[in-house]
This record gives sequence, structure tokens and C-alpha cells, in this order.
Amino acid sequence: MAKRKQNVKVSVKAKEEKEYDETLLLAQVVISSYDAIITKTSEGVITSWNQGAERIYGYSAKEAVGQPISFLLPPGHRDEVPGILKRIKDGELIHHYETIRKRKDGKVIDVSLSVSPIKDRQGKIFGAATIARDITADVQARKQAEEKLAAASQYARSLIESSLDPLVTISADGKITDVNEATIKVTGVSREKLIGTDFSNYFTEPEKAREGYQKVFAKGFVTDYPLIIRHKSGRQTSVLYNASVYKDTTGDVQGVFAAARDITEQKQASQYARSLIESSLDPLVTISADGKITDVNEATIKVTGILREKLIGTDFSNYFTEPEKAREGYQQVFAKGFVTDYPLTIRHRDGKLTNVLYNASVYKDTNGNVIGVFAAARDVTEQKRVEGELAEQRQRELERLVELEKFQKLTVGRELKMVELKKDIDELRRENDNLQAKPS
Repeated sequence: MAKRKQNVKVSVKAKEEKEYDETLLLAQVVISSYDAIITKTSEGVITSWNQGAERIYGYSAKEAVGQPISFLLPPGHRDEVPGILKRIKDGELIHHYETIRKRKDGKVIDVSLSVSPIKDRQGKIFGAATIARDITADVQARKQAEEKLAAASQYARSLIESSLDPLVTISADGKITDVNEATIKVTGVSREKLIGTDFSNYFTEPEKAREGYQKVFAKGFVTDYPLIIRHKSGRQTSVLYNASVYKDTTGDVQGVFAAARDITEQKQASQYARSLIESSLDPLVTISADGKITDVNEATIKVTGILREKLIGTDFSNYFTEPEKAREGYQQVFAKGFVTDYPLTIRHRDGKLTNVLYNASVYKDTNGNVIGVFAAARDVTEQKRVEGELAEQRQRELERLVELEKFQKLTVGRELKMVELKKDIDELRRENDNLQAKPS
């Protein structure tokens, strides 16, 4: 029994020594911590103040202990402490609460606080422990980064708003997330009403618009994608969209950025030019550097008997009776810049032939680079027929002239012979008369 009591005493003593060692170790950790570790009563009176607190706040433990924690608060933040203490009394833990505190030298610093309740052995809360870390440098760096980001964002916004082209950002589900002023003007809808709505709602062909931004998500971009924007008044604007995905800092796709170039005037000019081309009775054609047909007018379709869709992309030389001569013709244009009255014969698919004279020249892009040949064919079939008939007529007239000359020669010869015969007859008559006149 005595031995058992002795063992209990040894066990209690060992436990107490262990607790003492742990308490001593914990006290050393608290004392030497780089962070400020402060304890206070439930009313906010400071009860302990470590070396980290001295370093961060500039007050010694002797100066701080017994003071209300509120003496560290700058004007305008005095109501923070009651709120924090109330949360602690309710058993709440506060983690990484960012605020400001005032040092002994009057300097205001940024701190991150973690506050937890202190309980006695019965679990009753009788105070609070605060761990504070000086994050002034981090906050300043973050503010500078935020300022730079804000400046960059403002600069980007200025660029976006200064664009005369409608610009829009689109989410993965096709919703508009941002627009510029040009988009507002071209749709007649305010920014607030545009954002959150379907991008495809503002086009004459919604499904085509939907397919467009889906292609961007699939391929990463689209170029010169044709669409027609519909203004709420009904006015239409023809545009070409160029779009690409944009990503966050980790490389994940966030959405699509799309820019629309208004080509209404260009399209009208093109339609005007198209009308001029189509009104021409002469077959007109454009040819690429490798001799492929890039465009034709209705007259070309008629003279070949082949649809535009089937003509485009095929060899220009395929539609002539002399393909090699046709090839040499457009090659001369690329070499010299033009050809005039170049004779060729177009072959219709039913076999009909049309004689033409081609006049052609190169055409260039805005930078002066040659991109193809524009060729116009003048139908000279009737002219050639008339020329052939005139040639035949001249030939017949020449043949008749030869015959007339022959007849003339024959007639003249006969007349000469008749004259000579008459002379002979007259001579014989004279001789006969002379004989009769002599006396017998």
C-alpha cells in the first residue's frame, strides 16, 4: 500500500515536471517569437508582452503590461477592440485579421492578427491571446502592385474605349462580360443591358455568331469572321470579327476577346464594283499568281456554261481551245504588267466556241504587292465571222475579175481576128472588082 502511494507520488511529480518543462518551453517560444504575442484580460487589459511585441510596437513590456490594448489603436479604429473581445467571449477564433496599429514613435503600421480565447481548467474564457505580424512591407508591395494593376487596367481600358471598332469579351457560355463604347453605339444597347446577355443575340444570324465564338474556344482564334450586327433600330452593320482566347495567370482560358471591323462601306463599295462587273457584257475574270480563277462575272459563266462555284479555284487555261497559249497570256501579264488584244478561243462545255480578244493587267494590294490578274475578254466571234465573209467575198470578186480578164482577152482576140478577116475580105473584093473592070 505504501509502495503504491509512493508510485502515485512519483507519477504526479513526473507529470508536474513534464508540464513544467512544457510550460517552460512554451514560455521560451513565446518570449523569443519574432511575432508579437500578447495576452489580455476579457476586458482588454494587457497581461503579457513578448520581445516580438517590443520590436513591432516599440513599447517595452514594462510600458505595455497593465495598459488597455486600445492604446495601440490609431484614431478611427477605437471601436475595433470591443467587437473583437465580444467575438472571443463567444468562443470564436479570429485568423489573419488585417488592420492597422500605432507604434510608440507614432508610425502607423499594417498588422495581421490572429486572436484566440484563453480558458481555465474548467473551460471558462478569462482572456485572449493575440499573435500579431507586421505586414507593412507586404501591404505596401501589394498596394503598389494593385496600383500598377489599376494603372495598367485603366490604360487598357483607355485603349479599348479609344478604339472605333466594337470590342467585346465573351465567357465560355457565350455571355457578354464587357464591351466598349463602340459596341454600345453599334447595337444601341447600354453596357449594363449588354453585359450578361448572349453574344449571339445581336446579329442577323445568331447561330453563325454562336459558331464563331465556339470556334475561338476550339482553335484559340478566328480571323475575318463575317457577321452582321443588328442595331435595336433595325440598322445593320456588316463586320469582320477577329477574336482570340484570353487566359488567367495560370494559363487557364477565361473567355474570348473579339474585335469587329466595320466593313459596311467596303461592302457597299464592293457591291458597287460587283454591280459594275456584272453589268459588263464582256467575260471578266481574276486570276491568281498560280493561274487559278479567283472570281468571274455572269458573262464568264454564260460563255463557259459552268457555274461560278465550279470555275473558282480551277485553272484559267482549262477553258480555251489552246490551253498553253492561254497560260502564256496570263504569264505575260505578270511579267509585263499587261497584255492587249490577246486572241483566244473560249470553249463552252457544249462545244460552242467563242473567239475573244483579252485585255488584262495586274492588280495590287494596298501595299503595292501584285496579287493577281484582272482580265476582260471582248467577244469578236461576229467580227471574225464578218471578216471571214468579207474575205470570202473578196476572194470571189478576185476570181470573177480573173474570169473577166480571161473573157476580155478572149473577146479582144476575136475582135482582132474579125478585123483581120474583114481586111482580107475587103482586099479580095477589091481584087475581084479590079479583074471585072479589065476589057476582055
